[in-house]
Amino acid sequence: MFVALRDIRFAKGRFALMGAVVTLITTLVVFLYGLTGGLASAASSAITGLPVDRIVFGAPAGAAPEVSFGNSTVSPAQAAAFAGAPGVSSVKPLGLSLTRLTTSAAATSVSVLGAEASLLPPLKSGSAPADGQLAVGSDTAAAYHLTVGGQVQVGPERLTVSAITEQRSYSHAPTVWTTVPTWEKLSGQTQPTALALDTSSGTGLGALDTAQGTKTVSRSDALSGINGFDAEQGSLQMIQGFLFVVSALVVGAFFTVWTVQRKPDVAVLKAVGASSVYLVRDALAQAAAVLVGGALLGGVAGAVGGVFAAASVPFDVSVASVAVPVTVMVLLGLLGAVLAVRRITAVDPLAALGASR
Repeated sequence: MFVALRDIRFAKGRFALMGAVVTLITTLVVFLYGLTGGLASAASSAITGLPVDRIVFGAPAGAAPEVSFGNSTVSPAQAAAFAGAPGVSSVKPLGLSLTRLTTSAAATSVSVLGAEASLLPPLKSGSAPADGQLAVGSDTAAAYHLTVGGQVQVGPERLTVSAITEQRSYSHAPTVWTTVPTWEKLSGQTQPTALALDTSSGTGLGALDTAQGTKTVSRSDALSGINGFDAEQGSLQMIQGFLFVVSALVVGAFFTVWTVQRKPDVAVLKAVGASSVYLVRDALAQAAAVLVGGALLGGVAGAVGGVFAAASVPFDVSVASVAVPVTVMVLLGLLGAVLAVRRITAVDPLAALGASR
């Protein structure tokens, strides 16, 4: 990196500007990446946290089944058919609806999940709810001053808080948990929304779906059944993709211009015996130094900003939410630099030196 480091010291203003651009783009991508993960968790953590591997969706009579929690309903006959299917170790009904939780001081929208105790998030205090009771997430309990043994109005029913659980949410509404019979009273439904399956094998479930008029998908694929989930995540991921492409183009454009400006210098180096391989390797090392330095600074800035942002907006601050954008930025930036510095291999020392006179 002898030539690369001398270039950076000679044109430190230009390289500092380029490094600042990489830093700002990386910071923006880290923010967006963390926001995407935070919004995904706020929309789906109640489903992704279920200790099952498949979700069964049904449909009202005469309608075709689809992956949609809002449109799904499962009959007792369908539940019995899955309970007796080979490879299915357990079948648990799952009721899901949105309603309002009201305390003496405030009210908020909540998602209500009716489920067996085995599907609840880890308990922090109390015990799993019985009929007429509910479990609330820790953040919800803290925000609305709910304690075990206290009472709260949920929809048309007044229920007793039996437990405080780890926080979960569905469709950006904090989740409270109760039994299926109590959920039916709250929602006005007479059948569960879906079935949660534990399976040793998915073999035969397709035929069972056809026979029963249901649709069985993996837990991760079931997230598409949350209203607006795919649209929200798709939009954010598309913006991330555009930012990555822009970063590669910006880096490529910078090193293209820099390579053109260095053409006489490259010609001199070639004339004294430097090979094209050496010069390309040196130029890529130069690009890597700028990219790694700028991306690391951007990653740190994004992580620090994310810690503060998480207090007010859904934001995922983790090693992956920082490392992935930083790594992709460096790799795509190097790709742009490769396309730029390939011009070095085409420099003719005699022609370039003659043209500079």
